[in-house]
Amino acid sequence: MRRLCRAAESLLLAAFLLLSAACGSRLPESEFEGRRSAPPPAREAEPIRIGIISSATSPVGGSAFSGPGEGARAYFDALNAGVGIDGRKVEVFTCDDGGSGVGNNDCVHKLLDERKVFALVATTALEYAGAPRVADAGVPDIGGQPIGPAYDTYPHLYGIYGSDAPRTGGKPGWNGTLYGGTEVYRYFKREHGARTAAVVAYNQASSAAYARLVTKGLKAEGYRVVTEQVDFALPNFRAVAADLKDQGVDLVFDAMDTHGNAQLCEAMDDVGVEVTAKVTNVQNWSSAVPRDFRDAPRCRNALWVTGASRNYEEVSHPAVREFREAMKGVRDRLLSQWQLEGWAAAMWFADAAKSCGRQLTRACVEAYLNREEPYTARGLLLPVSYKRLAEPPETRRTCLSVARWRDGAGWVTQGGDMTGNCFTVPQLPYRP
Repeated sequence: MRRLCRAAESLLLAAFLLLSAACGSRLPESEFEGRRSAPPPAREAEPIRIGIISSATSPVGGSAFSGPGEGARAYFDALNAGVGIDGRKVEVFTCDDGGSGVGNNDCVHKLLDERKVFALVATTALEYAGAPRVADAGVPDIGGQPIGPAYDTYPHLYGIYGSDAPRTGGKPGWNGTLYGGTEVYRYFKREHGARTAAVVAYNQASSAAYARLVTKGLKAEGYRVVTEQVDFALPNFRAVAADLKDQGVDLVFDAMDTHGNAQLCEAMDDVGVEVTAKVTNVQNWSSAVPRDFRDAPRCRNALWVTGASRNYEEVSHPAVREFREAMKGVRDRLLSQWQLEGWAAAMWFADAAKSCGRQLTRACVEAYLNREEPYTARGLLLPVSYKRLAEPPETRRTCLSVARWRDGAGWVTQGGDMTGNCFTVPQLPYRP
């Protein structure tokens, strides 16, 4: 609209000058000498181009990976409604890779080579095949979801939870080995006296790798562990549920999507499985629980979730309130923890860019990301840092956010504030 107005003003000015020339000047030429010409109109600052890649459509199911991108776009919309970043608006380009490596590479090409984006934000890709290309181009990828090992492998990639790995672009982690802590299992053992746990996963690479880490951590904390694997295409959840009942498990962990969790819960209710907690992951931390688990009321009210970000239901926290206000009307007002983490990812980029002032460069942004002071997104995230340690740590003091679903109340925070819910636990090796 501003460009149209300026064009109209230019035409009006041109018409006025022509009229003046035709009628002749009423003042002597000397009256015009020494006057400065009017300065050209101020040009609007170039927008900062940002790319968001998500597997919005994928074999896992429609919209399974769209939450982080929704949260990031909401943050940038709110930012643009104000002064932007040092007077510059953020122009967002999105790309759905369809959950495939080919599609992901295509998205990377479109965003980096065609759209010329300055950075990627809140990447959520089932198969991040384009990660090496992003790294080679030196494009910062900020606040992505670490579904695979890319954020522990490549430079210029900064996952939402941080990493201590060298990230030289070769093997992930430390020479192909990643490390994870046992704080979640310590919590349920200490707070709820759990002793027997089951781990349910798909026969899919990322799911199976995560399940192996969970199993190893549970055993390190002294649990008896029951492992269950289901076919990704044709899962038999009723057989799994029957075995869980026979084994008398206290806890059920999973490495599955929302649809798989719902099917497992229905099967558990059908065969009468009762557990202390059905512990799920951050992807399933959403207000869609009543809809997704509508046919499993007993299992639904046994749902617990753990993560590294503040519960989106904690409206007493100012940063959460700001997020909730901006998300009104998004996806029929469904809210999710992944949306909050996408919002935090966009905030992380914006704070990094603002630190550069008028000298916005990728090097300056990455200097902010790599600084010694951990990042918390105004308290929405547990401290995030990138240290590039030559050797993996043997132990670490780690905090966690815990919530439990209650019909009528939603996700209720458990264990006190996440910043004080901490444990010093071993870091266990695993290969992705």
